[in-house]
Amino acid sequence: MRNRPSLKILLSSLVIAFLFCSFLYVRLFDKNVVIIELIMGSLGQNHYQPQTLDDEFSKKVFDLYIKRLDYNKKFLTQEDYKELLKYRTQIDENIKSQQHPLFYESIERFKRKIPELEKLYKEVLSKKMDFSIDEYYITDGEKTHFAQNMDELKKEWIKMIKYQVLVRLDEELTKQEEALKKKDTVFTPKPFDSLEADARRKTLKANDEWFKRLKKMSLKDRFIIYANSISNVYDPHTEYYAPRDKKRFDQSMSGQFEGIGARLTQKDGILKVTEIIVGSPSYKQGELKPGDEILKVAQGAGEPVDVTDMDMEDAIELIKGKKGTEVRLTVRKPDGTIKVIPIIRDVVEIEETFAKSALIKDKNHLVGYIYLPSFYTDFTRTGAHHCSEDIEKEIEKLKKQNIQYLILDLRDNGGGSLQEVVSMTGHFIPKGPVVQVKDKNNVVRTMEDYNSKVVWNGPLVVMVNHNSASASEILAAAIQDYKRGIIVGSTTFGKGTVQSFLDLDYFLIPQFDTIKPVGSIKVTQQKFYRINGGSTQLKGVTPDIIFPGMFEYIDYGERELDYPLPWDQIQKANYTEFNYIPYDKIKQQSLTRISKNKGFRMLEDWAKETKKNRDEAKVPLELKKFRDLQAKNREKTKKFNDIKAENSHIACIFLPEDEQRLKSDTARYNREKKWLKNLKEDLYLNESVEIVKQIPLP
Repeated sequence: MRNRPSLKILLSSLVIAFLFCSFLYVRLFDKNVVIIELIMGSLGQNHYQPQTLDDEFSKKVFDLYIKRLDYNKKFLTQEDYKELLKYRTQIDENIKSQQHPLFYESIERFKRKIPELEKLYKEVLSKKMDFSIDEYYITDGEKTHFAQNMDELKKEWIKMIKYQVLVRLDEELTKQEEALKKKDTVFTPKPFDSLEADARRKTLKANDEWFKRLKKMSLKDRFIIYANSISNVYDPHTEYYAPRDKKRFDQSMSGQFEGIGARLTQKDGILKVTEIIVGSPSYKQGELKPGDEILKVAQGAGEPVDVTDMDMEDAIELIKGKKGTEVRLTVRKPDGTIKVIPIIRDVVEIEETFAKSALIKDKNHLVGYIYLPSFYTDFTRTGAHHCSEDIEKEIEKLKKQNIQYLILDLRDNGGGSLQEVVSMTGHFIPKGPVVQVKDKNNVVRTMEDYNSKVVWNGPLVVMVNHNSASASEILAAAIQDYKRGIIVGSTTFGKGTVQSFLDLDYFLIPQFDTIKPVGSIKVTQQKFYRINGGSTQLKGVTPDIIFPGMFEYIDYGERELDYPLPWDQIQKANYTEFNYIPYDKIKQQSLTRISKNKGFRMLEDWAKETKKNRDEAKVPLELKKFRDLQAKNREKTKKFNDIKAENSHIACIFLPEDEQRLKSDTARYNREKKWLKNLKEDLYLNESVEIVKQIPLP
């Protein structure tokens, strides 16, 4: 979440930035050095809990950087690590002296390994593999150690490659076995040696693409890892964004971008159109079609740029552009003809970003269901979509269908705008405090809903899970504290901090205009608290009714991240509880149903097994053992899906106006129908329907 930094903070940071930038200007500088200085100046002035630059800080940065540089420990050896250890207590001094030897030496050591390891995997994959050896591969990088030397490292690489081949080989063997079981007359079986060779070829191609990306990574790309190893020591959500990354963030928050509206994929270096978004510039122009291959991109009448073998993200950046500008695509049609297609760019909406609803029928009960993927907004206020407004529209649409109950699904919703969640909570309460916010100076501000309008005053259930974070936790906590509805699911992520973006370009003096843009820093400036005074930081929100889940027995969320801010609490706000829901009775009825439900019982066992597998983090590389393990997992998944389908007692349907709109886009309509099918078989949603029906009507 973000809100605007105060003018006072910006001015104080600007003064500091001016001083150190003036000093830098008189010497030969590296742009990365400037960025680090801007980051450190911004964090020192603006972060909620500033750090002291000392040896302890240095050790944290070093450990975090090495982990991120080579998480799986497949490039650096123990010898490399020992050589780099000399910098472990020097980073604080390096930052002050504007020198960063750890970064440059570590990158050189990493890059030197690439040619030798590339040669290794190509050689290993050129020969038939022996899957009879009883050995294991550790899949979790944190449970491994750096290889003592290059010989030991190569042995680990061979295990990793064998694992990659086994995954593909098992997939093909399973497909073949299923086809033979079905007596598919069209299917032609292949001998094992042929399938094994195919698996090696696919693995070779995947690793070639990986190493192509590694070799293409610029110093600037690698520098981001180093810069964020410094900023993330302050907390996990304080981080540097390069200009391109900030642009992507803004697009994800607004649910829109300026471009042509074509979904693309890349195969063998060729950019191919997979879908045209209905209503987009490409759709209106009419000539670009799925299956077309994009060969060149020109900006209007400018010189075309060949995008064959270009990194997909770089090619997409060429195709995107400002609303009203022209892009000319040289495409190859499926029949082989070459054509230049001019398209005028415009704003394209990413429909999957926005809230959507469905009508649930359960016997004589009508339940409204709304799914919110994030607390999106357009911070420029020029866009059409703000999630609080969209949720109000969805509720009004559902009310026209005479719903009696409402379920708001915030599962996997990682948060977003602080202001949007305050406005949205106001849809369910007359007036009052929603969340409390404290800054670095211990000044507490209560954010309230001042709008007396209540959009929905009926029975309410809010669904959450381990990935519900930040703004999702604010809404769930407020509904829980007001006793306005019932929160169901699993304990949430535990992110109780507020971030703001600072544009680092603003802090540069004119003499540095040539290095713009330098990017932005997302800084944790506040912590938020429930209206009952407790923080959601680390602890998250514990649902009123807890459902069994896959992560029930493992640590998950903010507490697993590096250097999170601590939990604390403040004084309770002044608010009035609703007190009309019989929580104990509804909870007991739900727990009884859950205990009898085969799906939930299976999830309970699955959660214990997930804990065991995560602790061990190893897979067998002997063919039979590997395939037995994969078969067991597939059978378990199939059994679980069958149980879900059998136990479903609800019908999920489109709202009439949504169905009419969706039918104009066949691809999307089919995706949404599949979404409805998944909702119908959703174990958690089925139980949530039972729970919401027990809440008294107003």
